[in-house]
Formats: sequence, C-alpha cells, structure tokens
Amino acid sequence: MLTDIAELRTFERILALGSLSAAGHDLGVGLAVVSKRLASLERRTGVRLINRTTRRLSATEEGLRLLGHVERVLDELAAAEARLASGREAPYGVLRVSAPVSFGRIHLAPVAAELARLHPKLEIELRLDDRLADLIEERIDVAVRIGEPRDSTAVMRKLADNHRILVAAPAYLASRGRPRTPDELSGHDLLRFGEGVEPWRLEGPGGASAEVDARPRLRADNGDVVHAWALAGCGVVLKSSIDVADDLRGGALERVLPDWKSLPAPIYALMPPGPYLPTKARVFLDAVAARLKSFVT
Repeated sequence: MLTDIAELRTFERILALGSLSAAGHDLGVGLAVVSKRLASLERRTGVRLINRTTRRLSATEEGLRLLGHVERVLDELAAAEARLASGREAPYGVLRVSAPVSFGRIHLAPVAAELARLHPKLEIELRLDDRLADLIEERIDVAVRIGEPRDSTAVMRKLADNHRILVAAPAYLASRGRPRTPDELSGHDLLRFGEGVEPWRLEGPGGASAEVDARPRLRADNGDVVHAWALAGCGVVLKSSIDVADDLRGGALERVLPDWKSLPAPIYALMPPGPYLPTKARVFLDAVAARLKSFVT
C-alpha cells in the first residue's frame, strides 16, 4: 500500500528538482533519508521508479505513471489543508492543460488569467498544440479536445455543444460570390487545417446531407494560421463555431451556407483515470464551461 505521504512527497520532489540532494534540501532532510524513502517506495511498488546515473535522474515509464497520481494526491492534501485553514475550498498546485492552439488562445488563456488572479495558490500551465497529447506520458491534468474523444480510458466531461461551420471574409465573398449550395463550393478557394483528405461532411435543412471534395488552395498544420488566412480573405474554411463566434459578431467573417453545418463536434475535457476529480481541475472546467455558453451559435 502506498500510504506513506513522506515517501510520495520525496519522490515528487526528486523528479521536480532533478536530484536527491536538492530534494533533501527542499524537504529539510539529509541525503540518506531521501535515498531511504525512495528505496522504500520502490520496494512497495515492486518496480524501479527513477533511473539514476552519475549525470542525471529521469523517471521510468512506471515512475511517470505514478508521478501523475502522486501529484494529484499531494495537491488534494494541500487543498484540504487550505480548506481547513480558510473555511472554504480553494484550488491549489500546478494544473497542466493541453488544447488546440486557436481554441486555447481564444478561450482558455483568458480563463487561466482570471483564475490565477482569483486563486493565489493555483498555477496553470497551458500547452497549446494541435496534436493530441498523451495524458499520462506528458502529465496532463486536463486535455480539451474538439469532437468525440477516442480515448476510452480517460475520464470525460462535455463542456459545450458545437458544430463546425463554413465561414469566409466578406471581401472574399463579395469578389468571388456567395455559394448557394454545397456543390458550388467546388469553384471556391478552400482553406484547410491538418493533413486530412477526407471530404467535408455537412448536414442541411430537412435532414439533407452533402459531401464536399475539400481539396484546399491553402493548407497549414496550425489552426491560427488557417484562421488568419480566412480573415485575410484567402478563401472558405470549415471552422468550429465557438472559435469564430466573435469574428461573426464583429463582421470580420461571414457565414457561408448558413443552413449547413458539420456533424456535431462537441467540446470535451479529458482527464487521466482516477477515483476523483482534483479541485483545481474542477474549478478550471467549471470556468471554461461557463465561458463557452456565450459562444455557442
């Protein structure tokens, strides 16, 4: 049983600080005590948790898995102490959040800034990348994704309903014309994110459906670049309605074929499997869900 909090805290400090001696200094104990605690923890788990050489320390694969759980346990203990001291529940510790670049910049960055202002003991690390992060290997607490998740082992929470819609700059549509049917998109410059070659699948009035051969004039592996191309009048893009809500309201973009949209692409949060949701994650997700309500079109 992994019930020795001193051992768990020592294990976390070793990996956070990069050496046994630094962990001992931080914890106020000697090097021998640190070594003994680590040896005891590895004996309890039955596996090597840290690779040790004369030059560096690194977590083993098993150590990385354990570290994620240990961090959550220690954060919850600290939050409980703060709750007892202040009489209220407060988020505590480092929250690592992974999200697509555009979505994270538009929606998560403002939430993170506000929560940091409200909760002085909360630290938030945004990792914005359009690839799918590995929750366990990269020690991600929350991964926000657009569309139905494929990871069946993760804890999931739907944050908002969402569809992808067709948009373009008004100047582009004024010069090239406004399509009246999905078929007419074939005569337009299309913008696309990622390496996908599958057609755009759209739903229309009365249950109608259509597939658009979406061979792009411009393609990028970064959602912000594709968004910028659309704003600059380079063509038509199929984009998450939540991402373009402000641009539509302000007139920077215009909806194309307003009666048509993609299949549902809800916004989900994924968390590592575990028996409880840490306070820091719950507070963050509640704030994100509240923000997204005003952007759903």
